[in-house]
This record gives sequence, structure tokens and C-alpha cells, in this order.
Amino acid sequence: MKKTLIVATAAVSLFALSACNKTPAADNVVANADAAADNLVDSTDNMADAIVDNATNTADAMKADASNAADAMKDHAANKADAIDAKK
Repeated sequence: MKKTLIVATAAVSLFALSACNKTPAADNVVANADAAADNLVDSTDNMADAIVDNATNTADAMKADASNAADAMKDHAANKADAIDAKK
């Protein structure tokens, strides 16, 4: 978040400076700052997507584990019940 703020502040500052003094060098600086800011936003978006994907995969795995544990417990209870019924 700090990096985003720094890059955004730098881009705005450079844009303001370039508006006052239109030179090709200033335009290049602004273009580079804009490109850096765009890259930072893209990287942040990609990172956020990866975090969400990982969390989703982890949640799915946890659900599957819980479901398997529940099924195993039901099977164990059914086997015990059958064993009790067989003794009668």
C-alpha cells in the first residue's frame, strides 16, 4: 500500500511539473511514472487474485477433509450399530 501511495504521489507530482514545463524529457518522466503506476496496479491485482484463488483452494480442501471425516464417522457409527444388532 505504501508503494502504491509513493508511486501515485510521484506520478501526480511529475504530471504537475510537466504541465508547467512541456519538454520531451518531462513527458518521458511522466510516461515512465504512469507506466510504473500501471504496472504496480496490475501486479497488485494479480497478487490479490492469487490470494483469493489460494484461499478458495484451501477452503475447498478443508471442506473436502471435513466431509471425508464426517463420512468416516458415519461409517464407523453404522458399523458399531451393525455390530450391536448382530449381538442381539
